[in-house]
Amino acid sequence: MIALLRRDLALSVRAGGGFGLALAFFLIVVTLTPFAVGPNAGTLSTIAAGILWLGALLSCLLSLDRIFALDHEDGSLELLATAPIPLEGVAAVKALAHWLTTGLPLTLAAPLLGVLLNLPGPGYLWLTLSLAIGTPALSVVGTFGAALTVGLKRGGLLLSLIVLPLYVPTLIFGAEVARRGAEDMALSSPLALLAGITLATVAFLPFASAAAIRINLR
Repeated sequence: MIALLRRDLALSVRAGGGFGLALAFFLIVVTLTPFAVGPNAGTLSTIAAGILWLGALLSCLLSLDRIFALDHEDGSLELLATAPIPLEGVAAVKALAHWLTTGLPLTLAAPLLGVLLNLPGPGYLWLTLSLAIGTPALSVVGTFGAALTVGLKRGGLLLSLIVLPLYVPTLIFGAEVARRGAEDMALSSPLALLAGITLATVAFLPFASAAAIRINLR
């Protein structure tokens, strides 16, 4: 499993995976937002948490189709499916690699980009915490979507259509945690729900991803 994780991390960096692409897209979204809504500091402060969460979510989408694509193209996926390691574990490692190269960098970059949107001072901690809790769910759900569409030509659009509705609860509660934290409001309920979503996806979706891969390889 460790060797597989190292391989996926190396491929993500060398093969144009999510690391630089996601960060660049995140920066573009945040930079262009003031041009679209105006430079008013009050307006930007109000929408900052939501924009940062939406930008992170969309940035995660960019590399989802590559989670299994390279393995499928070179035949590695068939070998992994027949290897003496659980396919569920393979799916979990793929999701972890995606998070380490996409979700984690976005989480670390979000507070820096929050300055551009005039994010209120108390919001930085809660924005970072909400992304740290919520982005693993984005990677796990994205891995499930990638497993469903592996082998399909031009499956990127279908992958987005499958994944985006599943992303909505994480987006809602993640942005709500960041917004309430920025406004010094009670946030225990959305924070608990966000954590619950992540725990549920991590617990169940690797099994669904493994089942989808087995079906697609038949």
